[in-house]
Amino acid sequence: MRPASYVALLLGGMLFGFGLAWSGMVKPEIVLSFLRFEDFGLLLVLASATGTTFFTYRFLPKLLKKPVLEPSFGAHHQGPLGNTIKGAALFGIGWGLCGVCPGPAIAGLGTGNWPLIFSVIGLFAGAWAQGWWASRSAH
Repeated sequence: MRPASYVALLLGGMLFGFGLAWSGMVKPEIVLSFLRFEDFGLLLVLASATGTTFFTYRFLPKLLKKPVLEPSFGAHHQGPLGNTIKGAALFGIGWGLCGVCPGPAIAGLGTGNWPLIFSVIGLFAGAWAQGWWASRSAH
């Protein structure tokens, strides 16, 4: 990657974290109230993220011959659908139990929401366990 790409990634990550903090997604109690259908404020955040992602993946490669800061668009490998469904279900269960998503958990630490450190430790432990399991299954 080019140095300008790293700067763009840093700025994009900062903007993303700011958006998560501003929307309230860094507060598990707000997320849980959304998941219990008590507060629909995060619906706008969900719709915005879905629309932006759809547009970016579907239309941007057709509008641009190449990315602004890189020589070509990368390929996005899609693994077996079964693994995606299992991962999504596990993610949804964890999200519903604690109201914490990986991005907002890390951004929440930046806002001083220190109890989220336990969720971040759990995220890293889960990622390590998945990697360990996948490496055992590959042999």
